[in-house]
Amino acid sequence: MSTRITRDELAARIAADIPEGAFVNLGIGAPTLVANYLPEDLEIILHTENGLLGMGSAPVDGQVDPDLINAGKQAVTAVPGAAYFHHADSFAMMRGGHLDVCVLGAFQVAQNGDLANWSTGAPGAIPAVGGAMDLAIGAKDVYVMTDLLAKDDSSKLVAECTYPLTGVGCVSRVYTDHAVFDVTPEGFRVREAFGENTVASLSELTGLELQ
Repeated sequence: MSTRITRDELAARIAADIPEGAFVNLGIGAPTLVANYLPEDLEIILHTENGLLGMGSAPVDGQVDPDLINAGKQAVTAVPGAAYFHHADSFAMMRGGHLDVCVLGAFQVAQNGDLANWSTGAPGAIPAVGGAMDLAIGAKDVYVMTDLLAKDDSSKLVAECTYPLTGVGCVSRVYTDHAVFDVTPEGFRVREAFGENTVASLSELTGLELQ
């Protein structure tokens, strides 16, 4: 049995945890996949920081509106009743605590919930903070969607972030290809392990004492 699930399977897993009636922002990159797996029988309102409330899933071939994009410049659809507004109004929603959930990518998440997702701090690295800082401190729940391990096999779950921070103590839950982790006052707690993963094997991978 595999110890990892696919990115699409992970997006579906996140979608299953979003409650009906929630206002949700999906960050650039992998988090946008979550839109394709939201239950059709539930009303979940997607917000994109470039000025759309009521974003739908990705359009099918031949039905792309070039004027309708998300913050990552990907083509999207709009659900009936969707609203368009100024960028400043969009950020006021984010900063004002009006979003229930945001889903962001990450370079590192510390066991106290600190998030680093905009720069590795490496010389020549291109910073890409976008609206992540506003989302991290403005959303009621911050979900992180990421691979557990970086390309060099180092853990993205860490005791303390070494990269520049996006937000302090802001992450509620981390969804990875190996397992789902809750952030608690005592550190990371394994909420759900995929495949053959166990708390012990995940502790070995991350180098952390997990619950």
